[in-house]
Amino acid sequence: MSDNNARDPDGGERSVKLACEAVWKVFGPGAEAFLAEHGGQVGDELLASAGLIGAVRDASLDVYEGEIFVIMGLSGSGKSTLVRCMSRLIEPTAGRVVFEGQDLLAASEKEMIEIRRHRMGMVFQHFALLPHLTVLGNVAFPLEVQGVGRAAREKRALEVIELVGLQGREAYYPRELSGGQQQRVGIARSLAVEPEIWFLDEPFSALDPLIRREMQDEFLRLQNVLHKTIVFITHDFDEAIRLADRIAIMNDGRIIQIGTPEDLVVNPATDYVAEFTHDVPRAKVLTAGSVMTAVDGVASQAMADVAGRVTADTRIEALAAEVVNADKPFLVIGANGQTLGLLTREAVLAVLVGGNRVR
Repeated sequence: MSDNNARDPDGGERSVKLACEAVWKVFGPGAEAFLAEHGGQVGDELLASAGLIGAVRDASLDVYEGEIFVIMGLSGSGKSTLVRCMSRLIEPTAGRVVFEGQDLLAASEKEMIEIRRHRMGMVFQHFALLPHLTVLGNVAFPLEVQGVGRAAREKRALEVIELVGLQGREAYYPRELSGGQQQRVGIARSLAVEPEIWFLDEPFSALDPLIRREMQDEFLRLQNVLHKTIVFITHDFDEAIRLADRIAIMNDGRIIQIGTPEDLVVNPATDYVAEFTHDVPRAKVLTAGSVMTAVDGVASQAMADVAGRVTADTRIEALAAEVVNADKPFLVIGANGQTLGLLTREAVLAVLVGGNRVR
């Protein structure tokens, strides 16, 4: 189920960086011929009768330039397999993967190696640092593989080491670093090649909760600086809410719904999505724009008696205390500064005391 809305919050067009079109990954003998024979229209029973396992089933999605696109689902839902299909670390059985207009499934293995080396960055749950190399050596390693000279690669490595907050530890070995520091090295290593798209597969799930939160903060800081196109896998909805522009929820290899965190909680497409988002507090996902009282432009001119201004995309959790403690409403403005409505104390209180389910 693809999200075809290719407009940014300001109303402008967004370019598609990467698209999956009816992607399948089926394990078992003769899988490709079997799918071709049935025109890609196969269900669970038909697959099982052929002795095949559908890890990814008819998955379609668009990832827009500069967004954080989160794929989530329970263990075995197919999210990691789908991301590996995007970079052809795993070969899709059917469908198309289009990266900046190029069908990656039509690319040669040599072309794919060059694309992965120069245009894609990857970070996985297990850091896979080289134990015999220092922080500097690990970060510079992908540039060495590219054939970049020592002076140039170490200069670039030092830049990204500073970017991720590890300056002063360039000569440390992985065994001398904490788990969070090791993950920062992994992130720096993937950024050294200045990727156009960045794949992260549950990069923080092996970390302690406090370190995980710290790494999420660091990740958001980096994104504010770098504005990368990111595909991020997690099974943690709280993490997805903090990081995602949009989320795709998978189940049994299929994409069930794609939308903003607010979309998924407010308008779940299926009972599965509703259950998946059951315990998410409304204040974490609802925004000022979704609970404001709308006003027209003429009426807004007379609205000088307000406590302050908030942007429409600000989540209620971030502004609740300020609004509840004020004796006047707040003006809600759009990304271009236009007046959209008023946010009242009563509206915020209704979100805070209304329970977790949005119905």
